[in-house]
Amino acid sequence: MSTALRPSACPGLLRIVQALDGGICRIKLNGGSISADQAEAVAEAAERFAGGVIEATNRANLQIRGIDGEHGALIDCLMTAGLGPSSVAGDDVRNLMLSPSAGIDRQRLLDTRPLAGQILATLQCDARMHDLSAKFAVQLDGGEALAMLEHPHDLWLSAVERDGEQRWAFGLAGCPTDVPASSVSLDHGHALVVAVLELFLELARPDQTRMRHLLAECSVDRFLARLAEHVPLIAIEDWQRKTGSNVLHIGAHPQRDAERAYIGAVPPLGRLDPSMLRGVAQLAREQGDGSLRFTPWQSLLLPGVHSDNTSQVIHSLEQLGLHCSADDALAHLIACTGSTGCGKGLADTKGDARQLAVLLQSHGHALNVHLSGCSRSCAAAHIAPITLLAVSAGHYDLYFLDAAQPGFGTLHARNLTIEAVATLLDDRSRSSLDA
Repeated sequence: MSTALRPSACPGLLRIVQALDGGICRIKLNGGSISADQAEAVAEAAERFAGGVIEATNRANLQIRGIDGEHGALIDCLMTAGLGPSSVAGDDVRNLMLSPSAGIDRQRLLDTRPLAGQILATLQCDARMHDLSAKFAVQLDGGEALAMLEHPHDLWLSAVERDGEQRWAFGLAGCPTDVPASSVSLDHGHALVVAVLELFLELARPDQTRMRHLLAECSVDRFLARLAEHVPLIAIEDWQRKTGSNVLHIGAHPQRDAERAYIGAVPPLGRLDPSMLRGVAQLAREQGDGSLRFTPWQSLLLPGVHSDNTSQVIHSLEQLGLHCSADDALAHLIACTGSTGCGKGLADTKGDARQLAVLLQSHGHALNVHLSGCSRSCAAAHIAPITLLAVSAGHYDLYFLDAAQPGFGTLHARNLTIEAVATLLDDRSRSSLDA
């Protein structure tokens, strides 16, 4: 295996990037899934070679933080567990998101995992794909009820059924809820992905690292015309992806197998420690199907639990320190690393989020709030309904989502303390209920 790595500021498994609290190693999981044995290997690596902080990311991956000087030993531990790429250059481009409930979701039209395997193999083994940016990302949507539909991707494919025929609708530089650019037959799904990526690499300049950069100069119609030379496109009209519930990643939910359920559990602000991850791995072996699935909500699923045992498993997960109730305020908050681990962070976002959760819980509110230490918005790839943007230690500007406004939305108030934020959100919630 070659050891050459493309220059990048993004951490990977083989590229450990320094932060205030030590090195960061990002472990890209195939479809967000990890076996119990692999989860234990991550726990061991975090405990032996780092500060014991494990993070679930908003791309359904894992990160180990606070890594000391033993980079090689940590990498070897994770590679031995089968968590690495098949080629060094392939690590950066393994950016493929599936539904956390792929294959087991009751609402799914098809199982996306076989096509995902083909795409991941191509991304890692085809040297042409290694010229893609480490941020270039693809999404496969099988029509599941549990699906992150708000994260923009450079290419997305969504399963549709028209006149009794299943096919892939697809779009460029957006989300599955957008109007699709066109569609292809199921048999052409892999060919479509390859053709789109090859065409992007052919047309884009080196500084155009994302699909949106290319489409700012090359029209979608021109891109599709070129694409049609490589794969047969089928026009699609009057189709819109249905949105799902935003709490299906929390608590127990039935799978396609009526006797089985998956349980969604949220680590506090996306962070686990080694004992917590070991405990969940043990539950996966004893009560589930031996695997865990991480989600873009910075949480995890324990699939394959017998329906009679869900209450017992939820209790065990909560004993480990995870949150399994949609009524829990902390289960709805996301926060970046903040000033304790990032030089760009202007506030201790994790500490402030915990304080806000206590205040919201006391008012009986479980609101989706994103706390960002700076304008880069590392913790959220989508725009949250409520965003707190740090301006100094313990102080934030408050934004509300507004589709007509760019960025975080509409600026509602400036330089608020966490106590003032909680009071304002409580007043707003009460006024909306009274309206």
